[in-house]
Formats: sequence, structure tokens, C-alpha cells
Amino acid sequence: MQLIDIGVNLTNPSFDGKHQAVLERAYAAGVQQLVLTGTSVDGSEQALDLCEKLDDSGQRLFSTAGLHPHSANDWNGDSAQRLRGLLGQPRVRAVGECGLDFNRDFSPRPQQEKVLEEHLALAIELKLPVFLHERDANARLLEILKDYRDHLTAAVVHCFTGEQAALFSYLDLDLHIGITGWICDERRGTHLHPLVREIPRGRLMLESDAPYLLPRTLRPKPKNGRNEPAYLPEVLREVALHRNESAEDLARHSTACARAFFGLPVVA
Repeated sequence: MQLIDIGVNLTNPSFDGKHQAVLERAYAAGVQQLVLTGTSVDGSEQALDLCEKLDDSGQRLFSTAGLHPHSANDWNGDSAQRLRGLLGQPRVRAVGECGLDFNRDFSPRPQQEKVLEEHLALAIELKLPVFLHERDANARLLEILKDYRDHLTAAVVHCFTGEQAALFSYLDLDLHIGITGWICDERRGTHLHPLVREIPRGRLMLESDAPYLLPRTLRPKPKNGRNEPAYLPEVLREVALHRNESAEDLARHSTACARAFFGLPVVA
């Protein structure tokens, strides 16, 4: 059984000095390929560097390149040029993480929207899929995406945590959906239990979002409280349970979906 983790923040400082061990545990758990999330221009460069240093085979580690909406204020005249250069690298498979976050508003909303549109224009120009972040901004994200969707190859709303109306609005736009350990959280994620049944095969992918969102159903829990890709099978188990699918079947179709979306090779 092979899994693909479509969103892991391996550049996070909590993983410093632990990269090889984290990857070995992931591979042992069946997570055979990982997409490292780029959340800033510098961070996207670091993610690509990790891919090249930690994967001699060129088959297991890939990355995205983008600027998280929290950091939209960091966008400058040099950002688009640097991202375009990164997005031309063979290991970089998607534009993002980009999008809108109206929950924390760490950057002004008009600036978030401007930077998102810059990312969407790059994705269209380079014919790459988009790795989207959205929190409390469903309506505005839809308004923006509708002007670009016909020209985008594909897009995934990563770490989906919204309600039914948001899910259906994204599916209506032919977007993919990424599910994380949020679904394992009995305090705030139970609304996802019936919703994951509504995501069609070929549109559903799994992600750890490590080191965040440690699955609360995991037993035993790690003493450090840090999530890592090796725990993705727990997300698989929980999603399979609520879709009334076997873990093997879910692993098969979600992995095929991720491989097609990011254009990943088959691991021997």
C-alpha cells in the first residue's frame, strides 16, 4: 500500500537535523512520495534544496513554490521573478501555497487578493496546478477563481476544513480537495465525517500538513506532539472509515489522484 503526502512543511525548524529520520519513518509507514510545501519565496527555495539533497533517486521528494497569504505583505517586485525561476525546476510541481486567509488577516485582504492573482497568472503561464489555502474566505476565493478557472490546469484546496456549502462550491469548480488530520479532531473536525463521502474519486488527496495537525486519534501519541508524514496512515484510516471504503481502496485511488495531479512518477 503506497501513500502520497501532498503537503508537508519539511522546512519547518522543528524538523531541523531530523530530515533523514523523518523520511525513513515515512517510507517505512508506506508514505512513498512527499510534496514539500513552499510558503515563502525563501522557504520555497529551501524546500527545493531539501528535495535535491535528500532524494538522489528523483522519484520521492517534490515541492511547491509560492507565498502563503499570511506573508502577502512580503511580496515585492522580485518575488514573481524568483518564483518563476523556481517553478521552472523539474522537482517543483505546483504553484503555492497561495490563497486567502480572512481568519487571522496577518496581511491586508486587498494585498492577499493581489498576490493570489499573481500566483494564478503564473500558474496559467507555466501550465502548473495550484496549491490553495483558504480560511474564512470561501466566497471571495470563488469570485477570484471564477475569472481564472477555465485557464488553470488544476487546483487543490489543501487542508479543507469548511462546511458543506464550501465543499460543494469547490467541487462545482472542478477543484481537488486535500484532507488532513483535522478530520481526526473530535473538538472541531467531526463535521467533515459526512462530507468526505461527497468528494468524488479522482478529486480526493491526503496530506499530513506536518508538523501541524497531529491526528488526535493516533495511538500512541508522540511525546513531542509533533506531526510527521509517518502518521498519514491515521488520516487514511479515519477518512476510509467515514467513506465506507477499505483503507487499501482509499490508498489506491487517492494516491492515483495525487500522482496524476502533480505529475509524479511511479515508485518502483
